[in-house]
Order: sequence, then C-alpha cells, then structure tokens
Amino acid sequence: MFKGISPILYAGREVLPLIEGGKGVSATNHMSSGAWAAAGGIGTVSAVNADSYDPEGKIIPQIYHALTRRERHEELIRYAIDGAAQQVQRAYDVASGRGAININVLWEMGGAQRVLQGVLERTRGLVSGVTCGAGMPYKLSEIAASYGVSYLPIISSARAFRALWKRAYHKAAEWLGAVVYEDPWLAGGHNGLSNAEDPLKPEDPYPRVKALRETMREGGIPDTVPIIMAGGVWNLKEWEHWIDNPELGQIAFQFGTRPLLTQESPIPEEWKQRLMTLEDGDVLLHRFSPTGFYSSAVRNRFLRSLEARSHRQIAFTKEPLGDHAFQLDVGVGNKKNYWVTKGDLLHAREWFAQGFTEAIKTPDETLVFTTPEEKHMIRKDQAECMGCLSQCAFSSWADNEKNTTGRLADPRSFCIQKTLQDIAHGGPVEDNLMFAGHAAFRFKTDPFYSNGFVPTVKQLVERIQTGY
Repeated sequence: MFKGISPILYAGREVLPLIEGGKGVSATNHMSSGAWAAAGGIGTVSAVNADSYDPEGKIIPQIYHALTRRERHEELIRYAIDGAAQQVQRAYDVASGRGAININVLWEMGGAQRVLQGVLERTRGLVSGVTCGAGMPYKLSEIAASYGVSYLPIISSARAFRALWKRAYHKAAEWLGAVVYEDPWLAGGHNGLSNAEDPLKPEDPYPRVKALRETMREGGIPDTVPIIMAGGVWNLKEWEHWIDNPELGQIAFQFGTRPLLTQESPIPEEWKQRLMTLEDGDVLLHRFSPTGFYSSAVRNRFLRSLEARSHRQIAFTKEPLGDHAFQLDVGVGNKKNYWVTKGDLLHAREWFAQGFTEAIKTPDETLVFTTPEEKHMIRKDQAECMGCLSQCAFSSWADNEKNTTGRLADPRSFCIQKTLQDIAHGGPVEDNLMFAGHAAFRFKTDPFYSNGFVPTVKQLVERIQTGY
C-alpha cells in the first residue's frame, strides 16, 4: 500500500509536490503546463524558443530574415520573449487559479538574461517561479527576486549548489523556492555531468541528494524548502522511502518524460507513437550537443549518423612527424599539408570509395569524412546560425563582443535550434534530435499505457498519486 504524498506550500499556496519538467523548444507549452497546474501540481512553461501565435491563433514560424548573425540573434530574442509571454498567459488561463505556473530557461541559451527579464516583465503576477539549469546561473536569484518570483536552480551535485549559494544565492535566500536535483545519468535533455564523473557509471541519487540537503542546512536553508528529484522518476512507489524522510527533508518529484505522452502534450503524434516502442537502452547519453554538455536523446537515425560521422575521423599533422609520415591524398583536394598514419590513410581511402569524399577540419586537428550533401548541409546550417546558445561549438558563435568562440566550427556537432524546431513541429522523428529520459522505455511495459492508451494530464497526475 503506497503511503501517499501531501501538499507542500509553494509561492504562498498549497500544491502537490509534483512538477512538470520544462522541456524546451515547444515540447512543453501552455496546454500541458496549464493542465498540470489545473491538476494541482506545478506546471512548467518552457521559455526556450517558445511558440507565439498570430491573431487567428496559428503558430508563427520562427523564420530569420536578417543578414548577420548579430541581427538574427536580436530576432531570436524577440521571438523568445513574445512566445514565452504568450505561453505563460495561456497556461495561467488554463490553470484557472489552481496549482502554480513556473517557467524554465537554460542559462546557456543565447540572450538568457534578456529573455528572462523580458518574459518576467510581461507576465507579472502570473509566474510563480523560474527553474534554470545548463550552466551556473549566478544571476538567477537577483533577477527572480527583482520581479518577486521564486527561483529554482537545477543542479547535479551538492558542490555546484554550494558554489551558487556562497557566491550569490545567499543574498536572496527568501526567494529560493526549491532546489532541483537533476540526475546526470538518467535525465533527458542536457545533463550536468562533471569531468570527475564517469558517464558509464551511474551513481545512486540518494547519497547525492542527502549531501545536497546537508549543504543546504549548512547555509541555514530550512528543510521546508524542497529538493525536487528530477531524472529517472517514473512512479512514486519506487521512491516511497524518500517521502517523509528526515535525512532528506521536504522532497518533491519532477516528471519530464511521462508528460510527453498525454493528450495535452504538444509534441506531434509520430513522436508520441515512437515513445511507445522504445526498448531499454534506446536512449543514449552522448556529447554531440553544440553546448558541450552531455545530453540524453533517443538513439535514432539522426544520432547514429553523428556517431558514424565521428567514427570517420582521423588525426593529422601539418608536416611529417613520427607515424604521421603519409601524405593524405583523398578528400582534401589539392592541399598537400595533411600527414597521417598509414592505417588512417587506408581508412580515408576506404571512406572516399564509399562516397564520403569531403574531409572537414575539426577544432582538434582531425578530419571527418562526409558526403558532399552532408558537407553542404553542415556549411549551410553554420552560415545560418542565429545565436541560440551563449556559445556554440557547431557554428563558433558566442554571445560576446566579437560573436565568436575563437575556435574553428565543429562539423561533428549540429544546429540544435534547427532540429528541435523541426521535430516539435512535425518533422521526421528519425532525422531529428529526440530528447527523452532514460526511463522512456517503460511506456512499452507500464500497464497504464496498454493498448496504446494516452491519458489526459489529469489522469496522469491522478495515476502518479496512487504510486504508479
């Protein structure tokens, strides 16, 4: 028998300790987040490239007209603020005064501070809190406090929270709404694995969350400020020993993957159907993201092509050096200053014969071999960059005075804004980045979804409260 959960006090109101994970680029919108709040929990509107609408209620395509990256970046920020503000207003209307509405931003998205301030300015009185991760958002507390909303940093270790608290957050302690612990091995989307952690060796979240609570207590933060467990949470029965546990203090739970498969979820039908076919291991923790972070997504044709592209990679020197004594004679045209090992020369010739006839330099003194069509797509996507990240390995964009990272653009990555916009608006799921948490395979085996059943958000929240 599941002992159940009790409401928590959040932003001055009682809500269920159940949070909808804020999935960016239109995978979470007003329909899903408003319905989640209406069911009594905390709905989360994504403020990352959110959709905006014309007077007839149709989605406005995010098309960029400016000639320079800097000008396109300004277009991006306008789209972002307009879209998120409209989504929040609509979510608030759907919630009808029940639950709470948060927004979610990525600190490493392009223009993050300007977007956050613009959205909060236009949604005064509607937003209860801001969840924010992907980086170290030191200024989050200051911005949230200035608008009278709670802030909920997303971290993956006690060490990260300690740094944030000591440097900035202690100055706005009263506005700390919760701390989101996002499991770096199990969560979907971008993950906070540090260099000290092994991506192939998942760690038990309990001692990590216990250490986080101890760090919070050291800072004088009361146990009533919840830690939100995110990543890998499927049903609460499996987490029952966390509930009312004095070692952990107040605990709430975030669901990111399960809300994808609801009637209100805005993702296309093909995406929903694909979720019900996944097997254990079909979600890959990878490092192809142009952010530089690890991230988790379905290992579909899109990810497999990136894996294959990186596999077709050889190191070179600009003059004969050691084993690099063989001049590369394929993929580089008339250029003669690429020296490789004998084995890599044979690999290169083999790839060339298979149609991968274009060698493209990477920032790491290597060459990757692609088809002419792939190379054209890579160069086109790089040229059309609109600065959706604070810094992008794929295009070398950076949100600084020179608008460059100072490094060569990396052909082993991809334009993340392009692919996420495409899949969210009906593009083929096999040929785009398809974020999902590592528990997504459970859709196929959970009896709640038998015979292809797709619940409403209300039905899902009610099901979760039973422990299953």
